[in-house]
Amino acid sequence: VQLVESGGGMVQPGGSLRLSCAASGFTFSSYDMSWVRQAPGKGPEWVSAINTGGGSTYYADSVKGRFTISRDTAKNTLYLQMNSLKPEDTALYYCARPKAGVSDDEYDYWGQGTQVTVSS
Repeated sequence: VQLVESGGGMVQPGGSLRLSCAASGFTFSSYDMSWVRQAPGKGPEWVSAINTGGGSTYYADSVKGRFTISRDTAKNTLYLQMNSLKPEDTALYYCARPKAGVSDDEYDYWGQGTQVTVSS
């Protein structure tokens, strides 16, 4: 199993970024997927999750209305569109495969992370 994130960078407050996570080594379409972030000096924070078909999505209150999770099963890729970014969104963003579905906060595989920095 391999999860490889990309798309991070530095952006000004109010800006946008789209993160991607390329999945391989497992049947991507059969698994719910999540995004998790970790800010400097803090523990991991769940951000968003999506079910296998993509029809059900879930968001932390801190990002609801600003972030959109999606998946392309033909490309085995998970996305996170982030709009109206705030300095408090600064973190290392990971895609992760939850052990037992979208509601699970335990993960059996993580990517290496992609850094998002929001600063003026």
